[in-house]
Amino acid sequence: MESQKLVISPAPHVHGSNDTRRMMGDVLIALLPALVVSVLVYGLQAFVVVAFSVACCVLVEWFVQKFIFKRPSTLGDLSAIVTGVLLGFNLPANMPLGLIAIGAVVAIGVAKMTYGGLGKNLFNPALVARVFLLVAFPVAMTTFPEATGAVSGATPLALAKESLKAGVPVGEVMQSVDLASMSLGMKSGSLGEISVVALLIGFGWLLVRRVISWHIPVCVLGTMALFSSITWLCAPEEYMSPLFHLLSGGAVLGAVYMATDYVTSPMTKKGMVVYGVGIGLITMLIRLWGPYPEGMSFAILIMNSVVPLIDKYIRPRRFGSVKSK
Repeated sequence: MESQKLVISPAPHVHGSNDTRRMMGDVLIALLPALVVSVLVYGLQAFVVVAFSVACCVLVEWFVQKFIFKRPSTLGDLSAIVTGVLLGFNLPANMPLGLIAIGAVVAIGVAKMTYGGLGKNLFNPALVARVFLLVAFPVAMTTFPEATGAVSGATPLALAKESLKAGVPVGEVMQSVDLASMSLGMKSGSLGEISVVALLIGFGWLLVRRVISWHIPVCVLGTMALFSSITWLCAPEEYMSPLFHLLSGGAVLGAVYMATDYVTSPMTKKGMVVYGVGIGLITMLIRLWGPYPEGMSFAILIMNSVVPLIDKYIRPRRFGSVKSK
């Protein structure tokens, strides 16, 4: 009788059809509408920024794995490409190529591979690179071309913050802002914050494909809407409307595509709610009273650092256990 070996392995023991490559592919598909709008608004230079960012991220990951870690390449999981696209989406359309390359080194070489690669990083790589570039090269990161690609313009968030600080009434500021155009893509800003409609189309795709759940995006945007509604109702002459805050800056981009990163977000639904509320709250605190007009990137990175604590105290119920009375 032929002897059989008993193989003992850790969970999970039942596997689904999802894998990293499939999920990353769905994220890339979800980002396509926003990429198309950014190219329509800014022209070919927008595509060049994203393509160069992707190429640099892929090259850095290949180099680190081959010559530093000396292990087989994992570029086939598409994670480096997703990081490259998201990094490009966090940059202006006129970003110098040399600074994009530096951002790729920070994103992949520092924020991702230093921790051991995909699944081990504590912070979202693309956001680490964005914040680094913002602090190190603030002029390049805050100089945005208009749709013509020739004239530099301020983002609606920056324009509103500067105007309110100078004493301009909220009513006059709102007259210079077209909310409908902001939602469709006619505004200055990073490539990924151009069109809220395009980003929401991608959000719908991710929900249908079950790549992400609604908990984090809804909690982030809901908290921002609630907080800005309170300040707007209490002092409408000092603060912008909640709709303005939801349509401007990187609110939707951050809530849907950055905060929902599997590696850097909580594992449980309750944890996701706490995580999303924290991001929305910190974002609004920075937007209203901080030195920067936008706070989404900082808020996500801060809450990334809190995720281990959230997972420690908000744990899923063990399979088969009975809830105590």
